[in-house]
Amino acid sequence: MVIPRLLVFAGSNRTGAYSGRTADVAQKELAMQGAEVTRISLADYPLPILDEDLERDKGVPENALKLARQIAAHDGMLIATPEYNGSIPPLLKNTIDWVSRVRRDGGRAVRPLAGKVAGLCSSSNGHFAGIRCINHLRAVLVRCQMEVVAPECSVPDGAEAFDESGNFRDERLLKSMEHLCRTLIETSRMLSTRTEP
Repeated sequence: MVIPRLLVFAGSNRTGAYSGRTADVAQKELAMQGAEVTRISLADYPLPILDEDLERDKGVPENALKLARQIAAHDGMLIATPEYNGSIPPLLKNTIDWVSRVRRDGGRAVRPLAGKVAGLCSSSNGHFAGIRCINHLRAVLVRCQMEVVAPECSVPDGAEAFDESGNFRDERLLKSMEHLCRTLIETSRMLSTRTEP
């Protein structure tokens, strides 16, 4: 049986961000369920604001190409997003937009997002748990022709959601994350379009 290779990242670079802590829980759960997990930080792939004049003059930024290669080398990904003003944080949206512009890598035609499997988590410090954002993110990824699995894990009251070991305090959240990770692994294994670098 193929061991699925999954990419995990948060949509925030803030130290102690609830999305980062949620991504930590996902990373552990995916590994426990037998996936090979790569954790990255978007802070390591800084990108300018998407600008078609910049793209025309200088091409797609190298960090967008690096991210596209990371995505191509994995069967699927898990994104843990915060919610900004009821929607997707600019860091995450800009990253997705740039990666979606990658059409060639060297002499090879590529579409890094099309057909890739994604699982989604959201978090916030309020009771709504980022559910408005997760719906917007799902719509954007589907528009990029990604296969977004139906289960999701939304974490409310982020300041109280994690224990001293970084795990969820709430049993329902644990079960929600287990279900999401299991579905992501199974779907990624089934729909793998992974390419080796």
